[in-house]
Amino acid sequence: MMTNNSSPSTWCFLSWLHTAMFLVLSTTFYTPILVSSKIDTRNYNKLCASVVPESTPNDVTEFTTIPFAAEQGGYVLDGEDIMNHPNSSRNHYPSSNRRELFIHTHNVYSTDADDVYKVEASLILQTSDMAFYMYNDTSPWGPLSFEVEGFWSRSTGKLCMVGSGSTSSKEGKHHVLPALLKLDGVRDSSTITSLVGGTLESLSTSGDSGYFKPISLLMIPQNHYEYTEVGKPLDHVCAGGVAVPKSSSLSLKLSTPICDAFSRWDTAYKLEYSSGCNSTSSCGPFGEGAGYSPQIMFLKLIQCLEDIRRMRFLIEFSNSSYADYYRPFNPNTTLVAEASWDVSKNQLCVVGCRIFNSASSLKKSRIEDCSVRLSFRFPAVWSIGHTGGTEGHIWSNKRENDPGYFNTIMFRSYGNAAVGIPGSKYEYTVVDKARKSCTEKQPRKSKGKRHPDANSNDMNFEMAVRNSKRRRIGWGRSEPIAVGDQIFRRNDFVISQSSGAAYSPVKGKTNQSIPLKISYSMSFPLNESTYVEVFSEGIYDAETGKLCMVGCRYNRTSDNDSMDCNILINVQFPPVDSNDYIQGTIESTGEKNDPLHFEPLSFSAVSYYRQHSRESIWRMDLEIIMSLISNTLVCVFVGYQILYVKKHPAVFPFISLIMLAVLALGCMIPLMLNFEALFVRKDSLTTAFRRSGGWVEANEVIVRVIMMVAFLLQFRLLQLVWSARSADGKQKAFLAAEMRTLYLCLPLYISGGLIAVYVNWRGTKVDEATGYTYSSSYQRSLWADLRSYGGLVLDGFLFPQILLNIFHNSAENALSRFFYLGNTFVRLLPHAYDLYRAHFYVEDFDGSYMYADPAGDYFSTAWDVIIPLVTLLFAAVVYLQQRFGGRCFMPKRLKEPEGYEKVAVASDHA
Repeated sequence: MMTNNSSPSTWCFLSWLHTAMFLVLSTTFYTPILVSSKIDTRNYNKLCASVVPESTPNDVTEFTTIPFAAEQGGYVLDGEDIMNHPNSSRNHYPSSNRRELFIHTHNVYSTDADDVYKVEASLILQTSDMAFYMYNDTSPWGPLSFEVEGFWSRSTGKLCMVGSGSTSSKEGKHHVLPALLKLDGVRDSSTITSLVGGTLESLSTSGDSGYFKPISLLMIPQNHYEYTEVGKPLDHVCAGGVAVPKSSSLSLKLSTPICDAFSRWDTAYKLEYSSGCNSTSSCGPFGEGAGYSPQIMFLKLIQCLEDIRRMRFLIEFSNSSYADYYRPFNPNTTLVAEASWDVSKNQLCVVGCRIFNSASSLKKSRIEDCSVRLSFRFPAVWSIGHTGGTEGHIWSNKRENDPGYFNTIMFRSYGNAAVGIPGSKYEYTVVDKARKSCTEKQPRKSKGKRHPDANSNDMNFEMAVRNSKRRRIGWGRSEPIAVGDQIFRRNDFVISQSSGAAYSPVKGKTNQSIPLKISYSMSFPLNESTYVEVFSEGIYDAETGKLCMVGCRYNRTSDNDSMDCNILINVQFPPVDSNDYIQGTIESTGEKNDPLHFEPLSFSAVSYYRQHSRESIWRMDLEIIMSLISNTLVCVFVGYQILYVKKHPAVFPFISLIMLAVLALGCMIPLMLNFEALFVRKDSLTTAFRRSGGWVEANEVIVRVIMMVAFLLQFRLLQLVWSARSADGKQKAFLAAEMRTLYLCLPLYISGGLIAVYVNWRGTKVDEATGYTYSSSYQRSLWADLRSYGGLVLDGFLFPQILLNIFHNSAENALSRFFYLGNTFVRLLPHAYDLYRAHFYVEDFDGSYMYADPAGDYFSTAWDVIIPLVTLLFAAVVYLQQRFGGRCFMPKRLKEPEGYEKVAVASDHA
């Protein structure tokens, strides 16, 4: 998953790494397992005779005439029954899984028939969420591999193969999947219009364990490709595009490898339409057929020839307003393209062809209509709001009245990715306004204290944003775009003029006494439902750590795109050797009646590469100790209650089974969730520190063990009370009271859960730039909200006991004070710690909470006061009930005679 705060370049690199590792691991680990099982080809003639008849193979391996390139990839339609698994983190969104295939050709043999070859290969299927399971040796849900062999006719382009794969059910049972693979369009050479389509069918009958529904396959062939479109004069090929002066784009020297600029696994671009086009229109290259105007374009490199500077791409378009790098493949909104660098214009000229396919099968897909043109260039000058390392245009070479024509679309690198070639400069436009706005209230210069250098990575930070009432409303992200006139590049792939290595053009230390101009990109919430992206320019004084900027955001309407620059941003960086955090404010300087006006915001932040990482480890140490203490105390309190009830067996009927069930579930559910977490690694900054020694993980295991002991003790207490109730058949009155407690608690618990679901549903985010509604990466998941609600129920664990005492009207000391006061203390402690943590620490951004996890309860300033007060009130009520009777605080007319209860109890024990 993109954490969600990761930069697009980071996600692209991880995705590329997953693909590369997959190819290695699948060949290393999966193939040998299945190769050892003999493939039954006796039914080949029955299954494939009408496609490619069987021929007698020769013993000589063929190396020149082969059906596929060494690593031929492709895409899969359908296959949910064998590719979607119950352990998938994205299984509740099955359509979001991107299904891909890889074919590894092992051997090719010529036969005694002309142009017929025997082929042995592996067909590997995977989904976008199999990356984790691929590395988990204990999981059966890795990529699915089929070992197949058959015959290929070079003249007809048909390939028919039979073989088998294997998989495991969620119960762990091994299933063999006999299969038939049929492909069409398999040639030993290809052009831009070449496609390979086919099906993978099960040879088992419906209902068998090895049966699966037919799967459609589609591949863009890479074998002996011939460039046919960009082989023509480029002035003719890319005619009709937007004329951009050559000097506005960076040149590409002969020593600069062009392949590096587009070699990432998946590069995203944000589309910008002309005025009059909105989210409900169909203004893209696919017209009304798409049903929407795509917002994001993805570029996937298929092939690159450095010597002649030509490339092949797969260009995909998405309606999402954010870059989902694991989106499903949709051929109807995909272009197959080839490109060549145009030296005369300093741009990449691209020809794109549409894929037409049947809705039911990829096998019938074809490539037609190569009328789409694209140009990519590297801007020589960046400015506010125009900060893409790569930008360009999409247009149609058709006449305006022809079918399939569309207006020119502009695009820029998504997420301000500084990917390109070095040499770009930044041009400031609103820095003078920032200079005037920031002259007041300048901080006093501190002697002997050093603040972050403007060129260091300390200038990147993630922030916890709060509204004017100091309530946290979400998280944001800030990173520099330029320092001075130099582009700031951090953790991005940048082409070196000589070697192609990544480098940053902002080098060396700056003069600390001279304030520097700086440009930033910031994304943050305006409220709990709206996020914005703001570009800003301002002045940074390294002597004081003061950064003051004017921010601008796009105001996109159906008729006009403008920028609102009425935002003032102040940031105070602490000295580098201090334990303080970055503090800042964001204010709207426009009129209050302006629709774009918003209430003042404040934020606290921690930079990426500071000494605060040690503090984070210290905090995790403290939280682990507190977890150990809390769980140990629970064991002591429950153990004491067990001894108490054994010493006073008469109190068994007066203990609420519902209360004990709530406490037991409160231990069991986190234990079940954290059991899997023991084997899952979080790729985050803090986790990297946690892996340094392994001591944190060891302490986590100790916490889980003690939690397990606590659960066993809770379960033992529940078992004792239940057994005592079951053994005494005369206690029907007590059973009736327990049922009345259940009838009252259950609707309240269910109603609270429904409210939590409703609040989560209403928390859907709105992308202000596009108007699209989507679940933002900052939004808590439904499962997290339900977990928090479960923590709230656990905080009120005494509520069922209070109700049972009312129905019994009993003054029995059913619960020892050590038990209910001790457990109340354990439930109060996380909220007291959260108040301390909120004051001294910035919210954790990578989920490394070891104690008082916000996903396990409701934590905020208000909740941290309300919950302890209510919990203490419940404890006080139980104390009074066990001293003066269950209805001691109720009006006299609702109280029953005390003597009646005592007689009833005496008769029951008789």
